[in-house]
Amino acid sequence: MKINKFVMPELIFGSGSIGQVGECCARLGARKVFIVTDPGVQASDWFEQVVDSCKDARLPYAIFSGITTNPKDYEVDKGVQIYLEEECDAIVGVGGGSAIDVAKAVAILATNGGTIQEYEGVDKIKFPLPPQVMVATTAGSGSEVSQFSIITDSKKKKKLTIISKSLVPDIAIVDPQTLITKSPLLTATTGLDVLTHAIESFVSIAATPLTDVQAKSAIMLVAQNLRPSVASKMNKEAKEKMAMASVQAGLAFSNAILGAVHAMSHAIGGRFLLPHGDVNAILLPYVMEFNYLACPEKFFQIAELFGEETSSRSMMDAGQRAIEYVKKLSVDIGAPQRLSEMGLSESHAPIIGQVAIEDACMITNPRDITATDVERLFKLAL
Repeated sequence: MKINKFVMPELIFGSGSIGQVGECCARLGARKVFIVTDPGVQASDWFEQVVDSCKDARLPYAIFSGITTNPKDYEVDKGVQIYLEEECDAIVGVGGGSAIDVAKAVAILATNGGTIQEYEGVDKIKFPLPPQVMVATTAGSGSEVSQFSIITDSKKKKKLTIISKSLVPDIAIVDPQTLITKSPLLTATTGLDVLTHAIESFVSIAATPLTDVQAKSAIMLVAQNLRPSVASKMNKEAKEKMAMASVQAGLAFSNAILGAVHAMSHAIGGRFLLPHGDVNAILLPYVMEFNYLACPEKFFQIAELFGEETSSRSMMDAGQRAIEYVKKLSVDIGAPQRLSEMGLSESHAPIIGQVAIEDACMITNPRDITATDVERLFKLAL
């Protein structure tokens, strides 16, 4: 039997857990905390709970909120400058994937130096990072538990995929109460991002029994709870279960990596600065159709996790049912359906194919894929 490694942070999950940020930083030995967030999160009432928890722990802090969707390299550089000027020694990321990815990137450059472009790829970080506490405020990215950071190279207009065990936070805090402030559309697209993480890690060629447990549970939780979570901001049970699905999918993809959906989404998002969850939502069923030939038994299991009737169906037919389920779920919750709705056209296919095929996530896609295949999938999704 081969040896499998599974990495994860200490996880604190539950309503009210956001108030433990200061205590967590203190027991990691922090003397001054650098809080990374975005303007929308900073304006929320519960962000004050993060600040108050630092005050309660008698920890001084500095706040950096100068980041945007699809965070840029120059935003990371600004964060590093402030981190060093403020003489901080611990980092807290509060928000969705953008804030948490920037927090991780600041941690890299603050202790390892250079430019963020130098760390693209796998295991390029040489020196230990400062203590990291990440607080997720969306049921989507899974970055709070993962070894990934995704940053946009503003000059090359591409996303840098940075993968390292060093990026697994020391502590991840997931408080489902933060999800009640999200719009139905954001809930829908981040929820489909969770599903994409779960499915891609489940069919990944690097999947293991340990990652399969997390991925399968996340798939089932999304199937049962995404619709009601979109339907009502106040459905606390659905919010809590979607938060758990996000964590489990994050643990799965952090260890099994991803596939062609994310490789293409990184290429599209880096060049056109489109919301990551929206692009994943559109691409997922098309990539599933491409991949299911490589692992029909896994797609059969996905159909079962969705609650589809499989006993009277062939393995290939059940796999097709899984794909149809994803398409209907996307329509039901009002997610974007076509890339053309987002301003993309066939003329963009060649550059997307060229960039996507070089993304680290392609390495673990279950079916061999070429730039020509990527172009074809891109056109199908228009």
